[in-house]
Amino acid sequence: MWWNNVETKPGTGYPTLYEDQEEYHGGWEVRDGELKLRLNTRSGELFNLGFNPRLPSLDDYYEPWTYKYDDLFNAPLQQIQPIATPVSLVTGKEMEIEAGPNWDDDLGGSPIYAANDPNLNGVPDDERRQLFEMERIVYFYLPRICNHCANPSCVAACPAGAIYKRGEDGIVLVSQEKCMGWRMCVSGCPYKKVYFNWSTGKAEKCILCYPRLETGQAPACMHSCVGRIRYLGMVLYDADRIEEVAKRPDHELVDAQRDMILDPFDPQVIREAKENGIDDKVIESAQKSPVYQYVKVWKIALPLHPEFRTLPMLFYVPPLLPVTGSMNDEIYDSSRDFFSSLENARLPIRYMASLFTAGDEEKIKAVYRKMMALRIYKRAQTVGDIPDHEAAEAVEKGLTTPEELDAIYRLTSLAGFDERFVIPPFAREAAIELVHLTQTPADRSGSGMGFIHAPERGL
Repeated sequence: MWWNNVETKPGTGYPTLYEDQEEYHGGWEVRDGELKLRLNTRSGELFNLGFNPRLPSLDDYYEPWTYKYDDLFNAPLQQIQPIATPVSLVTGKEMEIEAGPNWDDDLGGSPIYAANDPNLNGVPDDERRQLFEMERIVYFYLPRICNHCANPSCVAACPAGAIYKRGEDGIVLVSQEKCMGWRMCVSGCPYKKVYFNWSTGKAEKCILCYPRLETGQAPACMHSCVGRIRYLGMVLYDADRIEEVAKRPDHELVDAQRDMILDPFDPQVIREAKENGIDDKVIESAQKSPVYQYVKVWKIALPLHPEFRTLPMLFYVPPLLPVTGSMNDEIYDSSRDFFSSLENARLPIRYMASLFTAGDEEKIKAVYRKMMALRIYKRAQTVGDIPDHEAAEAVEKGLTTPEELDAIYRLTSLAGFDERFVIPPFAREAAIELVHLTQTPADRSGSGMGFIHAPERGL
């Protein structure tokens, strides 16, 4: 079970080509003005219980293997170095390994694997060729866990109702008692973050380490991240708007999800949150949330594939693009005009837009302009090779302010543990009461844990 994997992008991901919803029919779509599962209706799924054609195959995950180590330990004296033959853990027979997790890691085999990344479909052929030329090789890493979506399609796809979203923190879980092993959740999840355990006959997934959260500890993957690229925080959102937001046209999805997240400092929001049973400590945590800053205030963190319409609560600060440059009289001349280099980035902007803004290039450019403004602004301060007037012009082009850039830099580079992980102190009794409140028709607001990957720092 790969709850938490890091994919090299461009790349086919894990399981292979999971982003191709023409094949898997995961997530949601708008049909005749209504939000519908791409997979099927819940009643229609009953006809596919015996055979589900929208599941990844064993080859899409990889056939697990081990080695004949005895061939090494017990080989007779010979002129040729003995080898350990790979053996399938499924059949027990010798096999030839053709793929595995991160088989295209660091663009290994990129003409075969990474070139088939579905996000490259809109990239012109000349840019695709340049992307994989050795002198222009560029990639970044995409950490992936369950998004614990606000509108999870896995929940809607389960005929048994075994998957549910907790009212106290928005974590999506699978009831092992109710799960019937029908695997519609695997097909329904467009990110393929629900797995089927063939030993138990049950679906399993990331639980965001909720036993740790309930005692005020960060999830294990976030706590142990040596790059300090993961942040966790509470956000308040208008639960009544989920369907409306998910039905928006592709180019409006990012802004609509931002608007759905409420201002925890707004007196009206605070009053209505309390009326819906949200504790003062949860509201205080939402006010200190780093996720709220990145997503709502600074608007530099984006959801992965918002066009799947699940409203993922995992957000990504896109990786900084390499500064373009060229050889001039055998000297590498990096571009001083960072903003023009954005138009000719070595990793195409339309590729990043396909990942994070449902293809809207202007939205991803707005994020990069602010990030480049931060780069220039801090470089002028620390290195001193950029004049003050150029730094001021960069700040203006990034549609930001020096105060905002200082705040982004401090939280991204200097923040301590307690600032990166703002976890409300949940009491189980209060949490159970909150679940009852959020299940009533009077509910007008919701809360959930949001989390950030900031891969521009150290990756």
